[in-house]
Order: sequence, then C-alpha cells, then structure tokens
Amino acid sequence: MKQHLIVLDLDGTLLTDDKTISEKTKLTLEKAKEAGHQIMIATGRPFRASSVYYNELMLTTPIVNFNGALVHHPNNKSWQTIHSPMDISVVHDVVDSVDKYQYKNLIAEVMDDVYIHTEDQSMMDIFKMGEPNVSIGNLRKNLSDDPTSLLIHATEENVPSIRKHLEDVHAELIDHRRWGAPFHIIEIVKKGLNKAVGISHVAKDLGIPRDRIIAFGDEDNDLEMIEYAGIGVAMSNGIDQLKSIANEITLSNNEDGIANLLIERLKLK
Repeated sequence: MKQHLIVLDLDGTLLTDDKTISEKTKLTLEKAKEAGHQIMIATGRPFRASSVYYNELMLTTPIVNFNGALVHHPNNKSWQTIHSPMDISVVHDVVDSVDKYQYKNLIAEVMDDVYIHTEDQSMMDIFKMGEPNVSIGNLRKNLSDDPTSLLIHATEENVPSIRKHLEDVHAELIDHRRWGAPFHIIEIVKKGLNKAVGISHVAKDLGIPRDRIIAFGDEDNDLEMIEYAGIGVAMSNGIDQLKSIANEITLSNNEDGIANLLIERLKLK
C-alpha cells in the first residue's frame, strides 16, 4: 500500500477523556509506522503541552501547533520553522474592542511565554504544562511582542456574541475558533491560519499527496483539516458541523475510533 500521512488532533480525538492514549491506538499507530506510513500531530495546543504525546508515540515528523500558527520539527533543527504571529497592534485593537463584553480573562501566548490579563488559578492550572514563563497583569502594558495566539475566556452564554463581534469587526485580520467543553475559550490567530495550512507544508515536505492524507478531528478547529484531507474523519463525539463535511465518522475517542478506522483502511494486521 502506498504511503499515507496520518494526521491526529489531540483533545477529543487521539486522547481519551482522561488525556491518555489507549494501548490499542498506540499499538495500531506503531503498526502503521512499521508499514511505512507517516504520522503527525496537528493541535491547537502549544508544543510544550503536546510534546509528551509526540514523544510517547516516538514521532519523527514535523508538528502543527497553535492551530497552524506554528509548524516546526522538534527533532530536526534544519527544518524551516514557520511561525506566523499576529501583529501586536491587532491584538491591542481586539483587547480594546471586547472590553464592553463580559469575559473572564484574556491570555496571550508568544511561543512559550504566557501573558495572563487577570490573576486566575484556573488559568494557571491550564497553562502550567511544560513550565512556561508566565506574566500576570494588564496585556496592554505587559505584552510587547507579536503573540502567536490570543485567548478570550468567557462564559458559555457570552461566547457567541463575542465571536460575532470578532467576525463583524476584525474578520479581515484574524481567524478564531472555540475550544471544546469544559473550557469556554475563543482562540484567535492570524488571518488565514488553520491546521490545513500547516499540514500542507508538511505533506509537501514528505512528498505525500493530498488524497493520501487521513486526518482525524472532533472540533471546529478541525474543519479545514477534515475538508482538506483526502480522507477526513470525524470522531463520533465530534460536533455535528464536522460530521457533516467528513468523509467518514469513526467511533469516539474513548472507543479506539482512530485504531479501528486505520486497521480497516490501511489493512493493518
């Protein structure tokens, strides 16, 4: 069988609800590698919060982080890193314009530096993975570099109105996605960035055509990736919008959905 590129989202897809990779899925991915296929991760997480899974699977491929704002190769420094941060002036405009909305917090990330607008232990718990450099205080004053991403933490009922505002006022300069439950967070990156953009760079580097890309996802930050892949697979626990455009729907992240589909598709014993 010709070489395929298998692309894995993390939360709600590769990872079970307890944030682990099941033994069956891990074994199946190892068999896929032995059969000559390439495996990569594409996630909204920064690398510091995804490296543990990259290393657990013993991957040797580039990785897409921050929903496409960072594409890099952890083990090959000669591979050209693609980092596409937002202009800081755009972030300042967004921060100013959402002040009239009720939100809980703002968080900016510059690679592995985290800037939190208001002190909040729950935010510290989310971002402590990988031991980043954390600064707490007014983003307008503390943030001096172009950020890789900006997060708006809001109540569930306020997320739609904030996203509509971002679409109405800032759509020409930014793209935004929402995190899955239980976090009601809007993630903002530079306009035109998404997982599919990052994957296209990697696929070109590996010499694997689009029709031999199998991508798995569950949330709205996977939409472009699932549409781009030759075989776009939605998890059964995924959102309806993703399922409606996917080529296939597999079992949930807690039921070895990735493993079951790959065993059948790639004829893995």
